[in-house]
Amino acid sequence: MNSLPRADVWANNNAHTTVLYRLQAEAEPDSLCRILNQFALQMLTPHSMQVIQQDDWLTIDIGIGGLSWHRAEVIAQKLRNMVCVADVHMAPQHRVELSVVHA
Repeated sequence: MNSLPRADVWANNNAHTTVLYRLQAEAEPDSLCRILNQFALQMLTPHSMQVIQQDDWLTIDIGIGGLSWHRAEVIAQKLRNMVCVADVHMAPQHRVELSVVHA
C-alpha cells in the first residue's frame, strides 16, 4: 500500500493538509457511492466519514489527508457539480490520533 501523498501537478510545491468535507446530498441509495467514487478516482481513501439522514437529505462529513489545498478545491468543485449534491463546504481538519488500549 502506498502511503505517500499523490503529487499535485498544478501545485506540486504546496504543503499537504487534511481536509474535512461537509456535504448535503439527496438521500438516494446511490448518493454515497457516487460521492465516494470521486475520491476513489483520485486514489484517495478517506480516514473518517459520518453520515446522518434527516428526511430526504444526507449530511455527510468526509475527512481525508494528503491533499494540497488546490487539489482539495478541485475535488470540492467536482462534488458540487454532481446532481445529487446540494452543497459542499470544506475546511482544514486537525486529525486527532486515537490510541488503542489492549486489555
